[in-house]
Amino acid sequence: MTDFAERRRMMVDTQVRPSDVTKYPIIEAMLHVPREKFVAGAQRDAAYADQNIDLGQGRTLLEPRTLAKMLDALDVQNDELVLDVACGMGYSSAVVARMAEMVIAVEGDEELAAEAQAQLSEVGADNAIVHVADLVEGADEHGPYDVILIQGGVEELPQSLLSQLKDGGRVAAIFMTGALGQVKVGYKNGEQISWRFAFNAGAPVLPGFAAAKEFAL
Repeated sequence: MTDFAERRRMMVDTQVRPSDVTKYPIIEAMLHVPREKFVAGAQRDAAYADQNIDLGQGRTLLEPRTLAKMLDALDVQNDELVLDVACGMGYSSAVVARMAEMVIAVEGDEELAAEAQAQLSEVGADNAIVHVADLVEGADEHGPYDVILIQGGVEELPQSLLSQLKDGGRVAAIFMTGALGQVKVGYKNGEQISWRFAFNAGAPVLPGFAAAKEFAL
């Protein structure tokens, strides 16, 4: 029988801590949340590998290092409201739920959304709600948000999503240029967002987040 608790400890000790992620709430959350419950049954043995996992429907479970470093850069506090975009089967939302006051998880695929809500309930993440909508729409009715976290690659972020961020809030995304990606954190000041480079990472570009193609006559 697979000892998933031991795999969780190994994931934190070999992937998270060596990436200079030392904040206690992140370490505690990643040691506690059973990552194997948030992938398809056939993928459970790979749940703790240091790689992105394809969840189907254009969704990706980001490698542990990437999620941990994004959360480290965002510095989520326990009184904050977080929008988790493209939550897939809900792992990231379960992790953030242990750090924030409330998480609104957005998923456009109804099957994934139902699975996410079921698994979040099973692990006791009662402060996480799955909202079914197009990813680029976010969940305006529950906002504005202190933090927005996007679980996948983007080329462009729509204003419809950025407008749901509170003044003084933070947003993190993996900006892809071809096969290369950079995680950047944006800080909102009035109507402006200033972006800072955080670290290199990669993920498939999410539906709706590709740059508009320019057509030449």
